[in-house]
Amino acid sequence: MPAATSSDHASAIPLSLLDHPIARAALPFINGGLSGMAATTIIQPIDMIKVRIQLAGEGTGAGVAALKPTPLSVTRSIIAGGNVLDLYSGLSAGLLRQAVYTTARMGFFGTFMNHFNTKAKAEGRAVTFSERAIASLSAGGLGAIMGNPADLALIRMQSDGLRPVAQRSNYTSVINALSRISKAEGVTALWNGSLPTVARAMALNFGQLAFFSEAKSQLKRFDGTLSAGTQVFAASAIAGFFASFFSLPFDFVKTRLQKQGKGSEQHYKGAFDCVRKVIKEEGIGRFYRGFGTYYVRIAPHAMLTVLFADMLASYTLRK
Repeated sequence: MPAATSSDHASAIPLSLLDHPIARAALPFINGGLSGMAATTIIQPIDMIKVRIQLAGEGTGAGVAALKPTPLSVTRSIIAGGNVLDLYSGLSAGLLRQAVYTTARMGFFGTFMNHFNTKAKAEGRAVTFSERAIASLSAGGLGAIMGNPADLALIRMQSDGLRPVAQRSNYTSVINALSRISKAEGVTALWNGSLPTVARAMALNFGQLAFFSEAKSQLKRFDGTLSAGTQVFAASAIAGFFASFFSLPFDFVKTRLQKQGKGSEQHYKGAFDCVRKVIKEEGIGRFYRGFGTYYVRIAPHAMLTVLFADMLASYTLRK
């Protein structure tokens, strides 16, 4: 009987679970979703405050100067309601949104970039900035469509405390919220506000992509004085600012549309009607109310997501 060769021994050794081709293809999706969920768990109280600021004065006709809730006053109001954990209202919906949206966004982005990389290699060139932008914008839009139901449930759960006690829905979980909203308003209601949601995701991703790349490139001039980690942190903060600036108006409209129900609770007919009424009743500056809170929510979330993704990748995507 012939002796076994070294290649025979190698082929007989089974691959570990993480080294399996299917697992390695899925890990970027999984790592992305877990990273987004971890970041959301930390940032959730800030997101709760941001939503309450955006909903303050809705439908009252109060101008932008008449009602000026601050992050501190909103926080005090929520805590005064009886429970500090109310700052985490809607966490289950936020986690579900990350599990769907961030997983899909990273997955689609990787798929699109693989296509552009293959195309660029065949043409003997590097991937262009416009191709990266197309991949990022498209991935963000598709991910937003998939994550809209969880996003809507999150807004409903976070805004429920603003209602009179007798009118509150008192959702017990994201599944409870999705089920009750579907039964009361129809399944299609889960995609209310999808237009500004998609626009917000595309604007946010564009701000992150374009300005992070540019800032990182400019900061490389300071290689002698700034460490690589400092450059990445600074570039992320700059990108977070522009992502917030571009996306906040869309986020504001999305929040207003997703908060409303049907019938007497429906204050807006759609995204454009919402924009028109807000400008007329509250002033155009209302779209940027709470920018500081929004920035504090967006920038750290983006940084934490990248940090957690890198940590997970170091354990799972072994070379």
